[in-house]
Amino acid sequence: MSISTPGGPERRPTVVTTGKKPGAGRPAAGAKAGAGKSTGDAPRPSAGGKGKGPRKPIAPVKVSQGRSWGPIALFTAVGVLAVGIIGFGAWATFQGSKPWEDRAADISGIVNFRKSDPELVKGSNHQQGSIKYAQSPPVAGPHNATWQNCMGNVYDAPIANEHAVHSLEHGAVWITYRPDLPADQVAKLKSKVEGQEKLMLSPFEGQDKPISLQAWGYQLKVDNADDSRIDEFIKTLRVNASIEGPTANCGEPGITATGTTPRDGAAMPTQ
Repeated sequence: MSISTPGGPERRPTVVTTGKKPGAGRPAAGAKAGAGKSTGDAPRPSAGGKGKGPRKPIAPVKVSQGRSWGPIALFTAVGVLAVGIIGFGAWATFQGSKPWEDRAADISGIVNFRKSDPELVKGSNHQQGSIKYAQSPPVAGPHNATWQNCMGNVYDAPIANEHAVHSLEHGAVWITYRPDLPADQVAKLKSKVEGQEKLMLSPFEGQDKPISLQAWGYQLKVDNADDSRIDEFIKTLRVNASIEGPTANCGEPGITATGTTPRDGAAMPTQ
């Protein structure tokens, strides 16, 4: 068959066969590469449907990472601690700025005789001989002209009320205990007193609580030497409770003698 072309009749070219079959996936000789395919045609699988086509893109695998609680817990703990420290500092500053009378009033169980008996705490009334006191141990009132040394003195026997009350007037805290208080409790009280100016310790017969603390016009009674109120009482009232000022003497020419009978005519202090 001849094809009519602008150049005239043209014969179909003769195809020479070699007897070999074209390789799989390759066009036969004389066939144009890509013949029979159009843009967008899907690739044909090889014989048997097991030919390899183009690989599908592999979607990236998203790894879900759990929240790291360690650093969060650490930062939270640090934050709580910081808030606590700041809060405590603010509270301590506020407490320290309060008048000592207000801090004394905050001590649970304290008795304020300055408020309940103003006449008792006027002071500066020296008397000779034995004096009868309404409180036991006494906290204020008339007293001997000689004070008991209160420079951290620990007395192993009772002392005279009349001298001890004079020491209270000078700003001392007088701690007393029943003679039957266990030795380990007495030792704890001694450790709070020894060597501390304007503190003194002595046994006291007949008091209704194991331990009693006295300052001028104040009293606190407790059952145990481990009671935290003991330290609070000392911190708040030592020196502050003085009605003769912080420089009032608590050492010589006071006395260190024990015994419940006052010593009239002992060294006569000027205050």
